[in-house]
Amino acid sequence: MDHKRDEENGLGGNYNSEVETEHMKKKEKENQEEKEEEEEEMSVERIFEGKEVPSWREQLTVRAFVVSLVLSVLFTFIVMKLNLTTGIIPSLNVSAGLLGFFFVSVWTKFLDKSGLLNQPFTRQENTVIQTCVVASSGIAFSGGFGSYLFGMSQIIAKQSENAGGNKEYKNPTVAWMIGFLFVVSFLGLFSVVPLRKIMIVDFKLTYPSGTATAHLINSFHTPQGAKLAKKQVRVLGKYFSFSFLWGFFQWFFAAGDDCGFAGFPTFGLKAYKYKFFFDFSATYVGVGMICPYIVNISLLVGGILSWGLMWPLIETRKGDWYPADLPSSNIRGLQGYKIFIAIATILGDGLYNFFKVLSQTLLGLFYQLQYKNMSGVPPIEDRSSPRSSSTSYNDTRRTQFFLKDQIPTSFAIGGYIAIAAISMATLPHIFPQLKWYYILVIYLVAPTMAFCNAYGCGLTDWSLASTYGKLAIFSIGAWAGAAHGGVIAGLAACGVMMNIVSTASDLMQDFKTGYLTLASPRSMFVSQFIGTAMGCVISPCVFWLFYKAFPDLGQSGSEYPAPYALVYHNMAVLGVEGISNLPKNCFTLCCVFFGAAILVNLVRDTVGRKRAQFIPIPMAMAIPFYLGPYFAIDMCVGSLILFIWQRINKAKAEAFGPAVASGLICGEGIWTLPSSILALAGIKQPICMKFLSRATNARVDKFLGA
Repeated sequence: MDHKRDEENGLGGNYNSEVETEHMKKKEKENQEEKEEEEEEMSVERIFEGKEVPSWREQLTVRAFVVSLVLSVLFTFIVMKLNLTTGIIPSLNVSAGLLGFFFVSVWTKFLDKSGLLNQPFTRQENTVIQTCVVASSGIAFSGGFGSYLFGMSQIIAKQSENAGGNKEYKNPTVAWMIGFLFVVSFLGLFSVVPLRKIMIVDFKLTYPSGTATAHLINSFHTPQGAKLAKKQVRVLGKYFSFSFLWGFFQWFFAAGDDCGFAGFPTFGLKAYKYKFFFDFSATYVGVGMICPYIVNISLLVGGILSWGLMWPLIETRKGDWYPADLPSSNIRGLQGYKIFIAIATILGDGLYNFFKVLSQTLLGLFYQLQYKNMSGVPPIEDRSSPRSSSTSYNDTRRTQFFLKDQIPTSFAIGGYIAIAAISMATLPHIFPQLKWYYILVIYLVAPTMAFCNAYGCGLTDWSLASTYGKLAIFSIGAWAGAAHGGVIAGLAACGVMMNIVSTASDLMQDFKTGYLTLASPRSMFVSQFIGTAMGCVISPCVFWLFYKAFPDLGQSGSEYPAPYALVYHNMAVLGVEGISNLPKNCFTLCCVFFGAAILVNLVRDTVGRKRAQFIPIPMAMAIPFYLGPYFAIDMCVGSLILFIWQRINKAKAEAFGPAVASGLICGEGIWTLPSSILALAGIKQPICMKFLSRATNARVDKFLGA
């Protein structure tokens, strides 16, 4: 024991020698691992060195766009369903990449066996498909079908018309929605094209989603990666089938309100009244498997805070804080607290992150320009890192191909001016409240906003498109005023701004993916352009199918409540009419939650990343304030499944978890297509499975017996 204590006090020479030996071994092991990582990174372009890189025209194949069209319809249905239920949309890049690889691989294998294959399937073509599908399905989000665009409708306006007697609305039709999207969706593409070399090559911005997608596509086209991709597709197909059939099975039991498995009172009828139940949604279990644990926990915490604590307490103030005879959907009653406290939290979180990312953007830009002037080396890469020399071959080859096919700056500027002119002439005919000079102001500031969003997205992977849209709602809505249609003007301006900044960051993500897969910037631009055009037609048609098939679309408590449509509409009302129409003490509570959102974000950024993962995210907490926590319970079940799977077999969970989640999301998402067709055809569900209390059941039995 004494000898051991001496060694621990540094008095044992042999012990020190052993420590040094162990330390050297550990260091050698770390160096070996680092070297292996470097060799693995270095080998990426070496692996493909012998393969010819097709020209930008050859990357744009007919089969790529046929597959893109099919997948665009699939993913638009999925995004639209998520948009109109909760508004939470996870990244579907893995699904798009996997399915694109699978479809074209099957296509080329069939043609190869037939002797008709003229061109092999390359990673560049895979990137084109990925870009086109994401651009097309992205319109389902940025098009505002679950937010600003549907927020203009009479259905949504009716739910808040008591606020100041506002009766402004514009009901959706396929014609004007397609026209609107074609006019506003392409400007973002032209706004950042001249900056692609600065962002990707000079500043070497990370663009995490674009980089992850590129690594995924590169791995598919190696022998080992192709083998794994086939297994992942099989897993995805298995869970897709299960999810689709589960959605079909549930349909038979949902013949009325609160019928079916979605109305199962998992934790009792009292808990069910306050939205605490598991609704057996495969979609949101899948979403929970993709979203980070902290997002799912934040949603559940928000649901418990609001529906478990605040709303029951405010209900006890009925007759004091708000009239007791108001219907539950009236914005001057409890509904007002739900909506405006959620808005305040979202705005607090959004503005904090807006200024945070903006400051990071300006600071990063300053340092990059300063370092570039001083040494010619951008600070994004650590010059002391041993990896910088090992990746020189990758960088040289990628930069060579990235700069090979230039997109003329004059083309980008000319395209922006031309589309802006067409837009200023066209939009006032679609929205008379949106004057041409409002649009001109938006287009003058939009390139700066698009640059900030694209740059910030490159640093943080966080697109603030919806925050820029909210700024447009308040600024243009207040400028127009209540007397001149400020609500519709604000919502339309939100659409213009959101589409520009969202498309700009998406394109720059695609340029990063193209840079890492040697896909030409021209093919990326054309693919994004065609994908956007597809989305401008597909998304309005899919939304119209939902709109016609489900008469209660947008109604609180319905299958598709479109929560953000009401939120955006009331933001516009708030911007135009001010706070005078809020219920009693609602503004005070809004200020408290606005400040709390900023404070929580500040604490999250102060305590460090390790501790921040245990602090809820205010933006996520705000979503269940209006909807209820039922979908958060589904998502936490998804998180629990993934957590247990990772404990049992981490490697398998990481390899196949995204495929399982994608299958669950896609299957039930696609079921909405046949269910919509059945609804349009007037075919109703045959059974209503409903759950009643014992006392209610006795009264029903007595009534039926009588």
